Amino acid sequence: IGDPRRQASCDHKLVTLLRQRIFGLALGYEDVDDHDSLRHDGALQAACGRLAELGSSSTVGRLERRADRETAFAIHRVFVDQFIASFDAPPDELILDFDATDDPVHGRQEGRFFHGYYDHYCFLPLYVTCGDQLLVSYLRPSNIDAAKHAWAILSLLVKRLRQQWPQVRIIFRADSGFCRWRMLRWCEDHDVHYIVGIAKNSRLLESASSLMRVAHERFEHSGQKQRSFRRVWYQAGTWDRQREVIIKAEHSTRGANPRFVVTNIEGDAQQLYDKLYCARGEMENRIKEQMQLFADRTSCHRWWPNQFRLLLASAAYVLVNAIRDIGLKGTEMARAQVATIRLKLFKIGAVIVRNTRRIRFHLASSYPYQMLFAKAVAAIDSG
Repeated sequence: IGDPRRQASCDHKLVTLLRQRIFGLALGYEDVDDHDSLRHDGALQAACGRLAELGSSSTVGRLERRADRETAFAIHRVFVDQFIASFDAPPDELILDFDATDDPVHGRQEGRFFHGYYDHYCFLPLYVTCGDQLLVSYLRPSNIDAAKHAWAILSLLVKRLRQQWPQVRIIFRADSGFCRWRMLRWCEDHDVHYIVGIAKNSRLLESASSLMRVAHERFEHSGQKQRSFRRVWYQAGTWDRQREVIIKAEHSTRGANPRFVVTNIEGDAQQLYDKLYCARGEMENRIKEQMQLFADRTSCHRWWPNQFRLLLASAAYVLVNAIRDIGLKGTEMARAQVATIRLKLFKIGAVIVRNTRRIRFHLASSYPYQMLFAKAVAAIDSG
């Protein structure tokens, strides 16, 4: 990240300011104003590698206001490079999950628009994850198609990942908001597999009618939820050609619930739907964790500082997720969410004693997670 300041006059290095802000988010301090008191915290000073006062809220705020397009691109490059470095051996398959969410705004920020579906003024950030690892958090205005720029981001990710692993199998997975035939055609032309939801319409419902009738009859007979699956060829009026669609015909106490998924992946329809497509729901937990790290604190007036705040929250997620993957692997908190890890492992009391030779942390002997804490520290230290 570029730093236009005159370095000889700077009391706070850029890397220290970034650590201060990212660590603060991970610890639950959402606002820049919090750093007027946090700057005196001995634990945070030690974590940031500084033995004096950290940056004030004004200093940290100026860091955010300097953000621009190049800053956002540079941080995203770090996310992808960190993701690649997390593999000891080339992976056989990568599933890229795309999803958008609403980010409510409460002022007159640049890029704010009213969104009819969410029924409030908001931004519409796009997230891309692979498993529990975050690759993209891209802020967008909400007056756009939910799939806006997703194609370009997918293209950049595929090129970068195949530059590192030429033989890796890549699957694009998303809900019906990303079902755009040009994007599907790009996947077909570049050997990218896809499994994407597709919205209901009269033709698809007609194709599913016989299957739905059977599911309804079986439900009436048994009283238990019934599901049936089938693959059919389908072409919307605007599409360039036919594509295969998986039909899920379901009937339960709540009534009929047909669903449709378009895919170019071979295999059993039910297995693809249950094991592959439905696993997409796990990404919603990753987005919830972004909110636990205050990704929705996009209250700056200008656009790029808000994008920077979104990326700072994502950087805090990358950090906590690394602690979870390395330090908590094989423990009872291996699948714990960010807020739980913060409450049980980060937000604990200590007395800090510092002299010219060492910094000593005195932790409470009655702390209930001390064995887990010690194990996590040892694993991170060795990892």
